[in-house]
Amino acid sequence: EGLGSGVIVSPNGYILTNNHVVDHATTVTVIMHDKHEYKARVVGTDPKTDIAVLKVDAGSLDPIVIGDSDKVQVGDYVLAVGNPFGVGKTVTMGIVSAKGRANLGIEDYEDFIQTDASINPGNSGGALVNDRGELVGINTAILSHGSEGNQGVGFAVPVSVARNVMEQIVHNGKVTRAYLGVMAQEVTPSIAKAFHEPEVRGALVGDVTPNSPAQKAGLEKGDIILDINGTPVNSSAELRMHVSLMAPGTKVNVKVFRDGAEKTLPLTLAEMPNETARNEQPENSSDDALQGITVESVTARTARQLGLPANATGVVVSNVDPASKAADSGLKRGDVIQEVNHKPVRNTADFESAMRDAKDATLLLVNRQGSTMYLAV
Repeated sequence: EGLGSGVIVSPNGYILTNNHVVDHATTVTVIMHDKHEYKARVVGTDPKTDIAVLKVDAGSLDPIVIGDSDKVQVGDYVLAVGNPFGVGKTVTMGIVSAKGRANLGIEDYEDFIQTDASINPGNSGGALVNDRGELVGINTAILSHGSEGNQGVGFAVPVSVARNVMEQIVHNGKVTRAYLGVMAQEVTPSIAKAFHEPEVRGALVGDVTPNSPAQKAGLEKGDIILDINGTPVNSSAELRMHVSLMAPGTKVNVKVFRDGAEKTLPLTLAEMPNETARNEQPENSSDDALQGITVESVTARTARQLGLPANATGVVVSNVDPASKAADSGLKRGDVIQEVNHKPVRNTADFESAMRDAKDATLLLVNRQGSTMYLAV
């Protein structure tokens, strides 16, 4: 048995909650504030955002007023409503501590509202409302650091995301997401410096998927995506979430920073294909260490083991000194270095020559598990 909370969002009985509240449930029972119980039907779920939609036949219900989570600001008062620990309907108060929290490893698509309103086990799926009683989020997770209780760091899925998911589930029976076709990464100060970008902003394109909308529109590795249809992009997670909320077939203009100048590329988003998982086995060691990195030329054998084309070139990293700057930058054993400061690397001789020419910052293009990304050392 499990316990969670939910929010009535329509008079005819649709209820928003978290996917993890009803996941694998054989029977779902909804208990209203007046203690009436109803059997609920799971209309649909979206594990990638941890949202589920339920339906009860309970006549005409009083739904919550749905607010605009995009207008929520840090410092706004909010109330968390739910049933923590099963003690009964509970309301706690706090403020919005942050917006756009991502890269937490909680869900696939993260754009959380963070709050210090007390959220505990049992609150999942409950309402986060503003000071006018309007729904702005669905309480989803806490950071507890080993304890089972609230530590003042709770997260809610913005209602803009939850509503988008709900409408797709109700009207289409499933959730479809738009697809750009890039592997994006964060722009750090060292990355910005290496690309001669005066500001630390946007999302860096580390790889472009073949035959994707991005490739067809002319996006390239090394482009820094600045905005989509005039909406600024501040991180790779923000780019992913922004695109995922659009419908496949949407025409957009993507502004990028390339070779010291801004450029706008029009493209049409496609539908997100099924994601596939890939594995790779790192290759053994070599004796040629350089600045804490041990590398060897990519051969047909190593290319096959790393899932690369047979004619792939570069050097495979067989060891990284944990105390080196390369390790600090994120370089890992099994990475294939294909460029150093935009110069192609075909073998160990090219790599050593390029490293000798490197100045205070070195930009590496590495292939990891079949996708490329940039690392600034």
